[in-house]
Amino acid sequence: MSLKGRVSTGKAGLRGLPQPKGHPWGPFAHLPRWAGEPLALLEEGAALGPIFALGLGRPAVVGYSPEWNRRLLGDLETFRSKGSFSSLVPYLNGGIITTDAPAHRVKRQELNPHFHARALGGLEARIRTALQEIRPQGVFEASRWASEVAQTSLNVAYFEGQFPRAELARFLAPLKQPFPAPLWPRPLLFARMRRRIGEMQARGLGLAAHLPLEEVLIGLAAGYDTTAHTLAWALWHAACYPDWHHPAGHPLLVKETLRLYPPGFIGSRRVARALEFEGVLIPRGVLALYSPYLTHRHPDLWQNPLVFDPARFEGRIPAWGYLPFGGGERICLGMHFAQMVLGVALSLFGPLEPLQGDPQPKPGLTLAPRGALWLRAVE
Repeated sequence: MSLKGRVSTGKAGLRGLPQPKGHPWGPFAHLPRWAGEPLALLEEGAALGPIFALGLGRPAVVGYSPEWNRRLLGDLETFRSKGSFSSLVPYLNGGIITTDAPAHRVKRQELNPHFHARALGGLEARIRTALQEIRPQGVFEASRWASEVAQTSLNVAYFEGQFPRAELARFLAPLKQPFPAPLWPRPLLFARMRRRIGEMQARGLGLAAHLPLEEVLIGLAAGYDTTAHTLAWALWHAACYPDWHHPAGHPLLVKETLRLYPPGFIGSRRVARALEFEGVLIPRGVLALYSPYLTHRHPDLWQNPLVFDPARFEGRIPAWGYLPFGGGERICLGMHFAQMVLGVALSLFGPLEPLQGDPQPKPGLTLAPRGALWLRAVE
């Protein structure tokens, strides 16, 4: 498939765009496949051209070229977050995630100082101490421990480690369950969580004391399974590629892990005003999707894209071709925090031995390893 292709639809809108195989249900044609095999659906669509259409309850258009990514992530007036996929997930429906321009820039400027790399520097030693206490010895399952790492790190950052662990685990657990569990409303669970966060804020604990309650809820949810899944894969690759398992190699190993397995494998916006993109008319109200998964694995952008090779990040990376944290003004607020946690967790281990596991990606709310990843920490 080539990024240079072009499909013209003229006045026909999305009706002229290629579509992968679906069911004859009009606007719902691709919903069954989206629920069951979204990666296969995306790959099949990408093979048809650089832009393709899906029926996901309402018309959707998917692009994966750098030009598409730049346009979608840069034009905040045309491509809006409210009404996109995030609005369907109670954990992500609110706060900075669904705030659109022009209010988004103001809110982002208020939150940025708390999540800047310099502001998080003081957290690293505390997170290292907390993770050393739970570091496994001998044989362990990477995904299970990575989930514990993510919860522990979020607890330290937001609440100085004082939030009851069992309560935090119960709140976050649905994020790692299969669809449609993450979409179910849980008013009692959220009400209890808000009361407990309010208590933590009143005590002046951690980041929570400096943020609106809604942003604390959003931050916990957005930073949990994404970090946990990435760490599980990073540990597996550290074991399988020991030449990269050292302090200087970890940043590149993490980048390559995020290239092959971006937790946010799909992102969405709602088109607020009609536009034309490379001859394609995209009407108002359409869902516009971009896919880091497709972009990161495209041979026009990456040499041997399915090969795990951290050395590729020693050179230049394609502009708007690497989006593990999104891009533009709306780039992930927790990017520096996630990178710090991943680096600290990897640094706790000496040699790692891969025992057995299935690292192939399994899509849910985010991308996760398909099976357990069993490792041995060699002392």
